[in-house]
Amino acid sequence: MKVKRLTLFLTMLCTFLLASLFLAGCGKSEPDKSKSAAKNDKVKITKTIRIGYQKNGPLFILKSLGTLEKRLAKKGYQVEWNEFQAGPALMEALNAGSIDIGRTGDSPPIFAQAAGIPFVYIAAGKPKFYGSGILVHDNSSIKSIKDLKGKTIGFAKGSSSHYLLVKALEKAGLKYSDITPAFLQPGDGRIAFEQKKIDAWVVWDPFSAAAETGANAKMLTNGEGLTTDRDFFLANEEFAKKHKDIINEMIDEIKASSEWANSHHAELIKMLAPLLKIDEPSLKIAVERREYGVDELTPQLIKEQQQIADTFYDLKIIPKKIIVKDLMNH
Repeated sequence: MKVKRLTLFLTMLCTFLLASLFLAGCGKSEPDKSKSAAKNDKVKITKTIRIGYQKNGPLFILKSLGTLEKRLAKKGYQVEWNEFQAGPALMEALNAGSIDIGRTGDSPPIFAQAAGIPFVYIAAGKPKFYGSGILVHDNSSIKSIKDLKGKTIGFAKGSSSHYLLVKALEKAGLKYSDITPAFLQPGDGRIAFEQKKIDAWVVWDPFSAAAETGANAKMLTNGEGLTTDRDFFLANEEFAKKHKDIINEMIDEIKASSEWANSHHAELIKMLAPLLKIDEPSLKIAVERREYGVDELTPQLIKEQQQIADTFYDLKIIPKKIIVKDLMNH
């Protein structure tokens, strides 16, 4: 009798244990399956694209909107943003391999090509000469470009402002050697200008607009008739060879964000003001006197860049003659 009861107990125990194992196995299989499905639905981020930008440029707007990150995440890319005050430093970062893509004014690529930096042009921005110019103090005795003779002028060496100054002097019948250059990045240029350590300051928006509204500056001349003062989008040469699809996706997003910026000035100003730490009235001036967008690298545009290169070579500002079209991305 005892044997029968023991046998029955063992049978029930085995049945209970088998059932528990079965149920536990069933309960475990569903979460694993759904977790695997979730992984398949979401692309794993395994690569990084490093982008160099400047304040108030088209890439800064793209960064602020956040649309590029969403688009490239679908291809497994994350975006790393790196800020530069001026183009020459950005070009050095391209050379060092610290960034893959960047945007500068028209002159930094000329100096970079002359220095043998490996990069290619991938697209151009719209002309923005209204916001770039030569600033003087509102009570300055300098009334015309000719009055700049013998004066100390601040600007970023190798920047678009460098070329604008050269062309302005040339138009007025002056030589580059007629002025004393003070090579200053925008932040240092503003301080030197306010302290009157320089007689004039050549700079671009939003720095020029901020100086006009907050540093008693007036624009002696803007870039109209002197330069188109375009943006250029550039890429490290090796990156451009291997990632044409990513570059095309990025250009599409620049176009889309530029269209938004051109048609939403009020929203753009409110978005940029706290990020740039510039007051809204200054930004309103900067935003309303430029057009954002992307232009193709046409023969005429290449000719414009070649003229800049030839000018700097003739003035012995760059050490050798360069052929701009050699670095145009096809």
